[in-house]
Amino acid sequence: MENKTKYIFVTGGVVSSLGKGIVGASLGKLLRARGYSVTILKFDPYINVDPGTMSPFQHGEVFVTDDGAETDLDLGHYERFIDANFGRINNVTAGSVYLNVINKERRGDYLGGTVQIIPHITDEIKNRLKEAAKHNPDFLIAEIGGTVGDIESLPFLEAIRQFKVEAGFGNTVSIHVTLIPYLNCSGELKTKPSQHSVNTLRSIGIQPDILVCRSSKSIPQSERAKLALFTNVPPEAVIECKDLKTIYEVPVALEAQNLPKEVLKRLNIQDKTVPNLDSWKTIVNGIKNPDKSVKIALAGKYTKLSDAYISVVESLKHAGAALGTSIELKWIDSEDVCVDFKKAKDVMADVDGLVIPGGFGIRGVEGKINVINIARTSNTPFLGLCLGMQCAVIEYARNMAGLSDANSTEFNPETPHPVIDLMREQEEVVDYGGTMRLGAYDCHLQSGTLAEKMYGTDIISERHRHRYEVNNFFREKLSESGLTFSGMSPDRKLVEMIELKNHRYFIASQFHPEFKSRPERPHPLFYGLVKAALERKENANRSEKLQQTFN
Repeated sequence: MENKTKYIFVTGGVVSSLGKGIVGASLGKLLRARGYSVTILKFDPYINVDPGTMSPFQHGEVFVTDDGAETDLDLGHYERFIDANFGRINNVTAGSVYLNVINKERRGDYLGGTVQIIPHITDEIKNRLKEAAKHNPDFLIAEIGGTVGDIESLPFLEAIRQFKVEAGFGNTVSIHVTLIPYLNCSGELKTKPSQHSVNTLRSIGIQPDILVCRSSKSIPQSERAKLALFTNVPPEAVIECKDLKTIYEVPVALEAQNLPKEVLKRLNIQDKTVPNLDSWKTIVNGIKNPDKSVKIALAGKYTKLSDAYISVVESLKHAGAALGTSIELKWIDSEDVCVDFKKAKDVMADVDGLVIPGGFGIRGVEGKINVINIARTSNTPFLGLCLGMQCAVIEYARNMAGLSDANSTEFNPETPHPVIDLMREQEEVVDYGGTMRLGAYDCHLQSGTLAEKMYGTDIISERHRHRYEVNNFFREKLSESGLTFSGMSPDRKLVEMIELKNHRYFIASQFHPEFKSRPERPHPLFYGLVKAALERKENANRSEKLQQTFN
C-alpha cells in the first residue's frame, strides 16, 4: 500500500447503541484539532443497499449528503463533529457490497470462478476502504456497525483482519468500544462482558489496541488493570468513556483520557500539538449551563423514536447553545391531533415555537396542518422542513386562499386543488421515474425577505430529499393571498422557501437545513426560530409582569 493514510478501525461489543459513532466522530474532531486531515467511513452490515427505504422506526433518520447519498445517521454525527462534508463513498452497506459483487459475477468479471465470501466479498470491502482514502487523508476512521459476534458483521471483520496485515505494522489501530455495566444490587462494575467481547474479537484474528469503556460510573484503576490483564491491552490504553450530559462533551472527555495520544503513539506519530478546544468547550458550556430556556414543539409521526429526527434535534441544540438557551422539546404525535382541533390547541398552548420535520405518507398529515394553523394564527414562531413546508402551503391554501379542499396528490390524488404535486410543466406531469430530488441544489433568495436576512446572502445551497413540489399552477393565487415565495430554484420553476411577512417568524423550506447545521455554526433558520421563540417568551413574561403590576 503506497499511500500515507493511517487507518483506525472502531468496533463495538457487548451491546449495540454504545456510541461507536460518537467515539469515532470525537476522535476525528480531536485529530482535526491537531491539524490532521481526517475522513471517516461507516460499514453497516444490513443487506439493504442503503437506508433510504427503511422505516425511521427501524434505523432512525436517513441522513442525506451533498452528493445525494441516503446514509446512516452516524454520517450526520461525523459531519457535525469533524465539520466536513462527506458523501456516498463514506457509507457502505453489506447490501451494496453484495450487489456489486453479484453484478461483477453476472458480467463475467470473475472468469467463471466460484464467487465466495473470501476473497470476493472481503476484497470488495477492502476496495471500499481504499476508495475512501483515495485522496490520501492523514487518517481514515472506519466504524463497523453492529456488535462483535453478530453473524452479519463477520465479513467486515475478516476484511479488516486482512487489511491490517496488508497495511503493515504501524499503519492501523483497532479501537474496541465496550460496555462496563454497573450492578446496583452489588454496587459493582463488571468487566466480564468486555473480556468475553474481546475474546470473541481475538478469535476472529483482531487484537484490539485500545479499549474505550462505556460506563455510567467512573472506572477504578483496579478494574482497568483487570481489563488490561485479561484483554492483552496496555493499562494506559484502557480509556474511560462515562455517560455525559451531552454528546458534545465526549471529545473533551476523551482528550482528557488521552485517547488521541494513545492512537498516535501506536501509529508511531509524535503528538506535538496541544489542540485548542476553547470554542468547542464554549458550546458544551452553552448546552450544560444555559441561562434561559424555550419550549419548542416538534410535531411528527415518529416521535416515539427521537433518532428519527436526530439532525433536527441537534440543530435546535446548536442554535440554543449559541443563544445561551436550553431547548425543552415537546414531542407532539401528529396522529393524536388530526381530528380534535381543540386538543391540538391545548397541546400548543404552552410552546414558544414549532417545528414540522420532513416525512412521507398521509399518516398524521392533518395533525401537522392543525398545529401549523395554530402557530400561524397565534403568531407562534414556526419552521417547516420539506413535508413541513408542503403542509404549511396546504394550510394556507385552505384557510387564506379560499381553496378549502386543497391538498397534495400524495395524500389525495383526486383533490380539486392539488397545491402540492409532482412537478408540473405546462400542466404535464414530469416523469421522475420513481426517483427523488436528492442532494444539494442551489436556491435563489428574494431580496428583502426574512430568508435573505437570515442567510445574509441571496444564493444558497441546501440538501433535498423529496418527490413532491409546490404546484406552479397555484403560485399566483397563493401569492395574491399573502404567501411569499422567498426562495426559488435558479430557473424559478421550483419553490424552495415560503414565508409570511406579518408574522413573528413563519418560514419553511422544501430542503432539509438540519443536515448542514454545525455545533460551531448553527444553521440560520434554526437560529432564527430559537431567537424568535425566546423573544416571544420574554415578551409574554413582560406582559404578565405588567398585568400583575396593574392588578
